[in-house]
Amino acid sequence: MIWQRRTVLVIVDIISVILATYGALMTRFEFTIAFIDEIFLENLNRCEIPFIVAAVVIFSGFRIYSSLWEYAGFEELCFAVGACLLYGCVEVAIVTAMGLHLPRSFYAISSLYLLALVLFTRGCYRLLRRRRHQSKTDLKSKDRVMIIGAGEAGRNLIREIHNSNFLNKKVCCVIDDDSAKWNRFINGIRVVGDRTQIQKYVQRFHIQQILVAIPSADPRELKKILNLCSETTCKILVVPGTYQFVNEEMSFSKLRPVRIADLLGRDEISVNLEEIMGYVSGKAILVTGGGGSIGSELCRQIAGHHPRQLIILDIYENNAYEIQRELMHDYPDLNLTVLIGSIRDKGRMEAIFREYRPELVYHAAAHKHVPLMKDSPREAIKNNVLGTYNLVIQADRWNVRKFVMISTDKAVNPTNIMGASKRVCEMIVQMFNKKSETEFVAVRFGNVLGSNGSVIPLFEKQIANGGPVTVTHPDIIRYFMTIPEAVSLVLQAGAYAHGGEIFVLDMGEPVKILDLAKKMIRLSGYEVDHDIRIEFTGLRPGEKLYEELLMDEEGMTETPNRMIYIGHPIEMDEKELEEALHLLEEAVKDPDSDMRTAMARVVSTYHPA
Repeated sequence: MIWQRRTVLVIVDIISVILATYGALMTRFEFTIAFIDEIFLENLNRCEIPFIVAAVVIFSGFRIYSSLWEYAGFEELCFAVGACLLYGCVEVAIVTAMGLHLPRSFYAISSLYLLALVLFTRGCYRLLRRRRHQSKTDLKSKDRVMIIGAGEAGRNLIREIHNSNFLNKKVCCVIDDDSAKWNRFINGIRVVGDRTQIQKYVQRFHIQQILVAIPSADPRELKKILNLCSETTCKILVVPGTYQFVNEEMSFSKLRPVRIADLLGRDEISVNLEEIMGYVSGKAILVTGGGGSIGSELCRQIAGHHPRQLIILDIYENNAYEIQRELMHDYPDLNLTVLIGSIRDKGRMEAIFREYRPELVYHAAAHKHVPLMKDSPREAIKNNVLGTYNLVIQADRWNVRKFVMISTDKAVNPTNIMGASKRVCEMIVQMFNKKSETEFVAVRFGNVLGSNGSVIPLFEKQIANGGPVTVTHPDIIRYFMTIPEAVSLVLQAGAYAHGGEIFVLDMGEPVKILDLAKKMIRLSGYEVDHDIRIEFTGLRPGEKLYEELLMDEEGMTETPNRMIYIGHPIEMDEKELEEALHLLEEAVKDPDSDMRTAMARVVSTYHPA
């Protein structure tokens, strides 16, 4: 097949050489045969075969016959120009070597004619190939595509879609905010207007898919564009913001679906890694709950900062095994110890602290699912409260330098047992800080994207299954942050810690869960309540419409990082708290005790729903 194509191209070029040379002679004599001296015609006839041979040889050397002209670009154009210029010089050499004579202008004119014919024939070839491809794909139903962004990324996407035999798509229009590009064409596709006209042209062209090809867009701009796109029913794909063009080429496979982080519309949080390394490097570090979503990310970021030893503790062996294998692969020189055990087990905790003597402890182990803890309040207290109490006692006994506990916004004025249990943990940490050499602190933040039990994975599964998408209440709002962002701030808060603080992370703007559900449905290419329904299930017991990050009494102090604030310690009676903890310990042993009432005695701000 390829030799057939090359043979056809060679024949076409032979004809082009003949037309170019005789055309050049005709041009020299003003297209009048009577004006042409007979000697010039005879000389040209004698030189024609050497001209043809020279042209074919030169074109082969310049890869004119091995280039894929249906994908031709600037490089192929340069080869064609170079080949025709060299051919003109060879014409002079052939005529001189044969002792003949042709008009001096003949050589320049014939080279230009040949270049024009080569480009014209290749352009026709490319057009025929594209028409043939389109006639084949037109037999199938094509996805009608809108591209947002008339820059390099958009241009490369259009070219790939046009030339691909596998992408069954048709680019109908381009959107760009630069008015200088409006009504201009990119590879035959018109730039129709700015982002405010997305919906108009989606309807006009019956668009099914939108490709956002603006890799340089900052998160706020991307959010605005995606919000406009979400008002349509089109499926959305985005060029990754970190994408770097290589040789001005781009693959359709580089596009990714819209992530929920894109809808947050803020810059990714960055921290001073040197500041983190200063107190993590060279230390023995214990991470409880190290297999969970927060704990495992803590382990990843700590492992990259050269700890003397990293000890991972988790009760769930599968999670612990997964993070162990990952860290062993990514950090083969890491001194890693993975232990299975429960923070409830006093003897096990004492043995671990005695053997490994951790200098830093990150306490991420907890029961955190509000509905499950509502049905098992005793387990919430046993694990969250008494388990934390066990750890704090051992940290104090074995002279741990810093103890950082992961808390939650649900600990503020809690209405559920899980939030109340975490508030008690904060109180334990602050109580021990007053009498211990260890610096005890807590870090409080809201929901993290992609964590176990998060609403985002639930919505994704529900959409993939065709719905319905369940929302507890139309007015419920939540704060969101990515797991790596939250963990990096936890690590930096540890660097700021002097003991007794409750660090509060700035979670950005609150997100209305109903709006989030609608956007996720639309950005997946479905229509709300037509393709996928939204069902309201009602607030669950203990669930708030909105979460708080700070109690009224705590106040707020800034840190060098504008994303981290400090809530001031609240005065408490330590003796009363220790007595209350003892009573809780006794209450969990009694199957008939009312755990909510017991918790309300400890946490004055706890008001069970």
